[in-house]
Amino acid sequence: MPVDPEGRWFETTGPIRVDGGIAVRAQRGKIGEQWWSRRFVDILERTCAPGRLARGRAYARKGQVIDFELTPGTVTGRVQGSRPTPYGVTIRIPAYDETQWTRALAALGSQALYRAALLAGEMPHEIVDVFDELELPLFPSALDMSCTCPDWGVPCKHLSAVLYVLAEAFDDDPFLVLAWRGRQREEILSALRGLPEPTEAVDPLAVDEVALEDRLGDFYTPAISLSRLRERPARVTAPPELLLRVLDPPRVRVRAIPLTDILRPAYRDLGGTSTTD
Repeated sequence: MPVDPEGRWFETTGPIRVDGGIAVRAQRGKIGEQWWSRRFVDILERTCAPGRLARGRAYARKGQVIDFELTPGTVTGRVQGSRPTPYGVTIRIPAYDETQWTRALAALGSQALYRAALLAGEMPHEIVDVFDELELPLFPSALDMSCTCPDWGVPCKHLSAVLYVLAEAFDDDPFLVLAWRGRQREEILSALRGLPEPTEAVDPLAVDEVALEDRLGDFYTPAISLSRLRERPARVTAPPELLLRVLDPPRVRVRAIPLTDILRPAYRDLGGTSTTD
């Protein structure tokens, strides 16, 4: 079995071609279009060896990932290498328990903007801050990874391939980020719908009407500290594929790819066309 100068095993022949494997759409450049998937990829590329990630990207683009499954705290998958038997990979992060998720959902539901974004199938940037304030990081800073291949290095190219396929899956469904931490889309949406409507936010610039003669001493004093004023987030808009995100996905797959993942680009194209006509 050949090893490199650092004592690591490597394959001397190319991988066996996979018919119907999961290949990422991004055949060139960066993988991951949305901010949440790019956040995940940035963490990978900051903490993992570039050479190993490059080989994993090549596997992901060739479609060497046969399948993968995401459950709370765990992603498992199979990757075809040069040997007849595919390698099994496992990637773990801590999944949050019922108490932790109750806190997180209460915090998200108390903000009308975040609540509206999630119910519309969007992932607001501020959600990271909400989880961080609760000391429940949304994105992992480290991954517990293993592969059945003989390569002792972590991540090997098989793990890297699944990580990149996972990142592009996050593009299509941001709720997978939350599902990995322990809550599925419908559980989150149902919980948010069941929470009381958040009270209207207080305008930090509002002041009570008081006679001028009673305010001569502090007329030019702001009603709130200027350091507390923040730029308001942009208004949330519904994505073109909102219907696919709201309805229960059909149990139909085309070459191992869920039907909704195939329809989603068409919905996006139709949405883009309708806005320019």
